[in-house]
Amino acid sequence: MSDYKNKLESSMGLLLQSAGVPFSYEKVRVPYTKEHYYLPDFFVLANSWGESFYIETKGRFLPCDRKKHLLIQAQHPELDIRFAFSQPKARLSKRSKTTYAEWCEKHGFLYCGKVLPKTWL
Repeated sequence: MSDYKNKLESSMGLLLQSAGVPFSYEKVRVPYTKEHYYLPDFFVLANSWGESFYIETKGRFLPCDRKKHLLIQAQHPELDIRFAFSQPKARLSKRSKTTYAEWCEKHGFLYCGKVLPKTWL
């Protein structure tokens, strides 16, 4: 797994590397609110479409994560943050009918499962 924190981050790093996409891992700090910083998992340098974006890998998508990303989105609308979920169809909680994927769609975030869409690369 090298410097990655978990298997999902490790497999995402290998996928980006094998696709020949230049990226950095946890190198960019994005400030949000007072005294807080967001450390995105991956920063993908310009893909073939000329887009640069962040990939946040998530196994569990906790309420604190969702709140943080809405704050970041409100304060940095210029950032393109995308999610790679281990299970995008998982529900936000046992009582919720909303899935991780539906939450992303509602709030305007691109997302995928464990495999990145070719259009992202």
